[in-house]
Amino acid sequence: MTAFSQPDFCLPQDISPEIFLRDYWQKKPLVIRNGLPEIIGRFEPQDIIELAQNEEVSARLVKTFADDDWQVFFSPLSEKDFKKLPEKWSVLVQNMEQWSPELGRLWNKFGFIPQWQRDDIMVSYAPKGGSVGKHYDEYDVFLVQGYGRRRWQLGKWCDSSTEFKPNQPIRIFDDMGDLVIDEVMNPGDILYIPARMAHYGVAEEDCLTFSFGLRYPSLSRLIDGISKSLCQPEPDLNLTEFELPLRLTQTAQRTGKLADENIQAMKRQLLDKLAHSEAFNAVLKHAVAGALSARRYELLVSDEMSDPDEVRSSLEDDAALLSQDNNCKLLYTENPLRIYANGEWLDELNTIETEVLKRLSDGESLDWAFLTDLVNETEDSETAMMLLLDSICNWLDDGWVLIE
Repeated sequence: MTAFSQPDFCLPQDISPEIFLRDYWQKKPLVIRNGLPEIIGRFEPQDIIELAQNEEVSARLVKTFADDDWQVFFSPLSEKDFKKLPEKWSVLVQNMEQWSPELGRLWNKFGFIPQWQRDDIMVSYAPKGGSVGKHYDEYDVFLVQGYGRRRWQLGKWCDSSTEFKPNQPIRIFDDMGDLVIDEVMNPGDILYIPARMAHYGVAEEDCLTFSFGLRYPSLSRLIDGISKSLCQPEPDLNLTEFELPLRLTQTAQRTGKLADENIQAMKRQLLDKLAHSEAFNAVLKHAVAGALSARRYELLVSDEMSDPDEVRSSLEDDAALLSQDNNCKLLYTENPLRIYANGEWLDELNTIETEVLKRLSDGESLDWAFLTDLVNETEDSETAMMLLLDSICNWLDDGWVLIE
């Protein structure tokens, strides 16, 4: 039984994933010349300007006027918004994998970072001189030049104490600190920027820059997921009452007072119970997987329904491959093996479906021979294939998979 492995990563030949994660990831920037040539020619500026005017797109139009006057306009944008523009401006479109599955496939080139950290692909168009100012982001990003050239300067590390310019609609500052990178990116070049590193990009000419953003979830998002999971706790997880003796206090206190030591005593028992509860570990794993597989943007799917016979005919073509649609967040946990898609635990999968989705989430593309070998291991292979084809149709309709 064979499957096609994930594509080569976009790292330089002398930098393995292990070296990148050890020496660069969240530590220092990296320029990768011609790291993603597949992106060249996929889009032109007019494509992005027209897409930004789609009412279902999440977009921003940034205008820069004299005397450091910045203006930002948010979607829905219209043709009128692009009339009488200043000399310097930019338009940014989020969630590009929603609108271009071909672009979404390029996430596999960054497969050395777990996909649960993926945020989205954003594209920025700017004419010569256009920019969104000197700033930093709270997430790691691979900036891929898709069209034209853009000059990038990288400087100091920032934190929550970094001061931004007052009375501006975007978070920008003047002080970049000592520059560590000052380079012009050409089409196909990649610039990795760690989170919280100051950076400043200026278009040398009409250009498109694609941002492959990666971030960790906020604690509030995880807590929200845990809270929802605790509404239906595992049978062995009992959080209905504190254990006695609680020993809230050893001294008398006023009858209306809730003392700090009371709260701290409850906190200690709660944290101790959670830290030593296998049942809570199961709840936590489920909550985290659900939160990390959830999409930030609403998923748009077609009303068309896939047909099992047509899907079978497509896959029987030797050149056809089944792969993950990277517009979907697909991940799995182990012990027990569970598959999650877009925030949902797929708890009704059979063994074959689980194996297929697990491999797809790891970046593999599967051909008909692989799928056939997989179902032939069952007692009733024809029935198993019919069920698998029905499921693939559902996954296609839900935007989880693609037939390439």
